[in-house]
Amino acid sequence: MTIGRLAGDLRMSKSGLFAHFGSKEELQLATLNAAAERLFGEVIAPAQAEPEGAARLAAYCERYIDYLERKVFAGGCFFAAAISEFDDRPGVVRDAIRAGVRAWLSELERQAAIAGLREPEALAFEVYSLALGANACSRLLDEGRAFAHARATIARRLAGAGTSPAPGSR
Repeated sequence: MTIGRLAGDLRMSKSGLFAHFGSKEELQLATLNAAAERLFGEVIAPAQAEPEGAARLAAYCERYIDYLERKVFAGGCFFAAAISEFDDRPGVVRDAIRAGVRAWLSELERQAAIAGLREPEALAFEVYSLALGANACSRLLDEGRAFAHARATIARRLAGAGTSPAPGSR
């Protein structure tokens, strides 16, 4: 998203757009917040109807993959693009993106722990990585099965996670 394109889509001048937000950074933060609200409304809030633990974790995973597969934003996953653009840029926009990703990973981890699954932190990382990997393969490689592969791998991971200690961990 460029300032020029946004101004054009809104039929505003760039200076008028900046006047509304005060700065490019404020516009970026407002855009992040709007994207986060959309993610929350389509993925997190509906999944929270499920009881905490395994059922909610499964709902989060399914809704997250579905959200990415539906290409909710024309340019693909808004957050994948934002992460790629801001991962090496210090500042409040990067801090906001980082806080959002950490919150999502923490919630996945929390639900895995409530479910009694082994290695909840690793499971959260795997779910997140599989989802973003499927998004990248779908978009960049035009891989039609990417989301099905991610769903199947996540389902196997959730089913095989178990609640007993890993072999040799005692």
